[in-house]
Amino acid sequence: MTFAILFVSIVILACLVGNRISNRIGVPMLLIFIVLGMFFGSDGVIRISFENFELAEQICSIALIFIMFYGGFGTKWSAAKPIALRAVILSTAGVVLTAGLTALFCYYALHIGLLESLLIGSLISSTDAASVFSILRSKRLNLKYRTASLLEVESGSNDPCSYMLTTIMLGLISGGKISAGAVTYTVFAQIIYGVAIGALMAGITIFVLKKFQVTTEGFDTILVFAFVLLAYAVPSAVGGNGYLSAYLFGIILGNADLDNKKSLVHFFDGVTGLMQMLVFFLVGLLAFPSALPAVVFPSLMIALFLTPDLRLCVYC
Repeated sequence: MTFAILFVSIVILACLVGNRISNRIGVPMLLIFIVLGMFFGSDGVIRISFENFELAEQICSIALIFIMFYGGFGTKWSAAKPIALRAVILSTAGVVLTAGLTALFCYYALHIGLLESLLIGSLISSTDAASVFSILRSKRLNLKYRTASLLEVESGSNDPCSYMLTTIMLGLISGGKISAGAVTYTVFAQIIYGVAIGALMAGITIFVLKKFQVTTEGFDTILVFAFVLLAYAVPSAVGGNGYLSAYLFGIILGNADLDNKKSLVHFFDGVTGLMQMLVFFLVGLLAFPSALPAVVFPSLMIALFLTPDLRLCVYC
């Protein structure tokens, strides 16, 4: 137990130092966190053996809840409303188009199996919300045509479509039968339950914060913390998209007139920063640098292929 606490504190301090270095040299801090994870990993210098993918998935899922919530919390609806339709198109048709084009490239140019190509396209068709929120807000980019808001809303709402595509491909690869009815219901549940429950949770939270005075300082922040978890857990339990719910919950709460908003910003700013360190450090910790040479060529080819596609999506 003592060694684990010591290790965690050293990792956090290393990430903070890495963040400072990344700001000076202009390298995205998320890349620094991944490199640090590889440094500590089984193929790195420290050689810590960690291959528990199930535990990593659970930790990253919890971390992403707060990243999604805070991404929505910092989104101004006045800036997001004019681009909402375009964001929806990008998060649905854009995801399907990107998945299809990537699959075709993998199949015909890289000679990867058809189902595997479709799976690769499905997995990388959606933008990573944690990366988008982190880069756009840390760099404070002054993008034209409300592009920053467009990217944030799109990255926060594209999970249902990507989830649907990935589920279908995994089902086909495993030899299972995928019915049109099951796919339709999955899409319906992911979006409708996620949106409805996220909005409901936000309404309840705002009502409680305004109608009930919290006597102990800091308890209102703990209350919001609990509702963030509920905003994810409730829709997930009934088949909805918990991340979409948490993101919408954040948007509604962030645009509400709350007395304690400043303390909420300070608290969740720190929590989100810690969660980002955790997610990308674990990604690096699970990586095996010795295995990279075998996949570096197709990976770079896919990245180069996607680059003009991403630019087209940004400026469309």
